[in-house]
Amino acid sequence: MNAADLHVVLGSGPAGSTLAGELARRGHAVRLVDRSGTGATPDGVTRVKGDVGTVEGARAAIKGAVVVYHCVNVAYHLQIDAMPGIQQAVLGAVETEGARLVVLDTLYPYGETHGRVMTEDTPWSATSAKGRMRAALDEEYLAAHREGRARVVLGRSADFVGPGVLNSTLGGAVFPGALTGTEVLALGDIDLLHSYTDIRNVAAGLATLGEHPDGDGRVWHLPTDAARTTREIFQQIERKIGQPLKTTVMSEPRPFGPFDEVFMGSYAELFYQHTEAQVMDSTAIQDAFGIKPIALDTTLDDTLAWYRSFLARAQH
Repeated sequence: MNAADLHVVLGSGPAGSTLAGELARRGHAVRLVDRSGTGATPDGVTRVKGDVGTVEGARAAIKGAVVVYHCVNVAYHLQIDAMPGIQQAVLGAVETEGARLVVLDTLYPYGETHGRVMTEDTPWSATSAKGRMRAALDEEYLAAHREGRARVVLGRSADFVGPGVLNSTLGGAVFPGALTGTEVLALGDIDLLHSYTDIRNVAAGLATLGEHPDGDGRVWHLPTDAARTTREIFQQIERKIGQPLKTTVMSEPRPFGPFDEVFMGSYAELFYQHTEAQVMDSTAIQDAFGIKPIALDTTLDDTLAWYRSFLARAQH
């Protein structure tokens, strides 16, 4: 693959923005597309306004791309209505333009696993509405690849953590409270193992899939360090900041931290993720492409540093 080939990232949330920066550092020409076309932009990246809700809009957004990365998301309560249409537009665009498609995916299609380790061979047994929707989208992506309509690969991530990540159970509900001595919130059983994927591992994994067409046509788990219990992670944070956390554990979904009533009402069907172990194995991508996940200890150091700066900026 020529380093000058255009890589287009759709969506400028933490995953899309981090990915765009990673691709630029690897020497690729990068276009970052979102609905505003404004805001902080990684070095070496061109940011443009675009709407991928229609095939015409998506085609315009990806014009000239060799690889397209679908990192678009919408408000949680709108996903079931909006995401299938976005998929149809993006798939239609890459089919017409001839670009490869790398899709950022979730663990939702697996549904409840009763604590069993999730690999790429785990059955898709979702019973939640969002899980079934995601599974249906993924089946369509893989069908498009099998049928030769598009070249597609999917990268699944566990819950995000890392610099720039706010809307995660290991994000805005934890680090601001830890650093200011105020409430830190956790969900469900904090003595269960839970995988978290560093947002920079999300970016590195997707970029690597974008650079390796031999990985197409399947699901890959993005590089993720070994799962820890939430209690262990909180204890690591306590050691790093030198003071105990004021932790509140919620046994059922209710609004907290960055998550309002609308979000939590929509998230309730996925609360099983905090009442059974959530362990994702990423051995396959690590072995196939030689990617090593960032150690969780390093992730916590870097995330605390980012939140210190974030909180300082918020005060000015």
